[in-house]
Amino acid sequence: MRTAGFALLSLLLAAPAAWAQQAVAFDWFEYVGKDAAFEQPLPPGHYRNPILAGFHPDPGIARAGDKYYLVNSTFGYFPGIPVFESDDLVHWRQIGSVIDRPSQLDFDGLQLSRGVFAPTISFHGGTFYVLNTAVDSGGNYIVTAKDPAGPWSEPVWLPTVGGIDTSLFFDDDGKAYLLNNDAPEGEPLYDGHRAIWLREFDLEKLQPAGEAKVVVNGGMDIAQKPIWIEGPHLYKRDGWYYLSCAEGGTGPQHSQVVARSRNVWGPYVPYEHNPILTQRDLPDDRAEPVTNAGHADLVEGRDGRWWAVFLASRNYGGTHYNTGRETYLLPVEWKDGWPTILEHGRAIPRVAPAPSWVQGAARQAPLSGNFAWRDEFDQPRLDRAWLRVRVPKTAWADLAARPGALTIHPLAENLDTLRNPSFLARRQQHLVFEASTALDVPARPGVAAGIAAFQNEAHWYFLGVRRTAGGKAQLFLEKSAGKPAETIATATLAAGKTLKLKIAGNEGAYSFGYDDGDGWRWLRQGEDGTILSTDVAGGFVGATLGPYARSEESE
Repeated sequence: MRTAGFALLSLLLAAPAAWAQQAVAFDWFEYVGKDAAFEQPLPPGHYRNPILAGFHPDPGIARAGDKYYLVNSTFGYFPGIPVFESDDLVHWRQIGSVIDRPSQLDFDGLQLSRGVFAPTISFHGGTFYVLNTAVDSGGNYIVTAKDPAGPWSEPVWLPTVGGIDTSLFFDDDGKAYLLNNDAPEGEPLYDGHRAIWLREFDLEKLQPAGEAKVVVNGGMDIAQKPIWIEGPHLYKRDGWYYLSCAEGGTGPQHSQVVARSRNVWGPYVPYEHNPILTQRDLPDDRAEPVTNAGHADLVEGRDGRWWAVFLASRNYGGTHYNTGRETYLLPVEWKDGWPTILEHGRAIPRVAPAPSWVQGAARQAPLSGNFAWRDEFDQPRLDRAWLRVRVPKTAWADLAARPGALTIHPLAENLDTLRNPSFLARRQQHLVFEASTALDVPARPGVAAGIAAFQNEAHWYFLGVRRTAGGKAQLFLEKSAGKPAETIATATLAAGKTLKLKIAGNEGAYSFGYDDGDGWRWLRQGEDGTILSTDVAGGFVGATLGPYARSEESE
């Protein structure tokens, strides 16, 4: 079968010669994380939270035999919806992506925080199912695969299912059910009034069957006007149906709640000690705060103990988090027939006892902890850590043109585009980090290339270099903070061919350096990094870093 990579390579081979002449080669890219919180010693038999550091929100989890599979939201990034595999819930490796072909979805014209929201993954009868909402780009759909590494099917659309946050539940009698968040029956009573709907699902037709019913209206106690009940999951244990949902929005008031019933259709009785997970009841001025906790999914471990994966954020300066919403792991404690993930008033532990069957030291790099990660671009395909902003229509990222280097064939798209810029993005996973690269200075005027720190199309930095008409190399730093980009620093370099560039972040301070052969120097230090935080930039993604090139030739 003709792969997406082969199709993109065919496009490259057909590219005009002028496009090839603008190409810029990047020799390597390195990322180093240095968070103080990750320096806490890790005792034997323990693991480190978050288990997936950096922008890995909305985790969904499934067990197949003795292996576990986890998916995350990627919104407008491509490939979309990474699939991770683990033997022990602690050590994860990405084995593929659900949305890895341009034919599946298209995000052109969308802001980055639209696209794929909150995927869920299930395994039943030898088939894996992922349900997802393509916001502003198609609605709810389902895809299937026999192998979770892929390939996944083309989307099967669910036109009668509105809202977001779809999930499947398989009952003991063979019936399947679909849950989702949507508007309530009638007019909403207040802003944020939503409902959880349930309906049967036909696994042969991959479509809903029968009437839908509201099983939660508003939240656990509608008299309190709870907002944004969402992320529903159904579980069955000891004859009880447990309906667990997120409530309170995705910010500091985020929480996880649960209700139960003896009948799949309800009525569902809320737990009197809800929420079963939150951080909203902790002091705002606590050290190294973890906030926004919620959107949990539960799974039974092979020792019979249950575990929860959920999202949360590591803040600095009270409200800022450039690393986005990350994936955490905690055990589920059952008491009197009810599950609890975290006791009220308790902070999420950064280091916790691992599942009983974890073997060896819980080394989690490059997904958690402090580490150095380097890509020499010497493999036949891009590392799975790399993302593109929206779906690429041309093969601008090329590993074949110059073996051992990444060649970018620059597009005319700036970083403020609502299409696909020629920017290769890697998640920022630490509050304190350095990201660096080495590249060839563009050989002729009309091309700018360098390294970018990117939050969304309106919030980013670009440290770049271009060749002037006189043959000199001009270094520059561009900044976009919710308004048209401006150049905030420039320098003229020697007319050398190669250049190293670096971005160093320390919470809300970002510095930009270069080495043109005389050692590292700073172009600008202490620039405002809070513009790359989710609370300032808005939306649901975290910051990313990577090589970028653009064509500046006029049409």
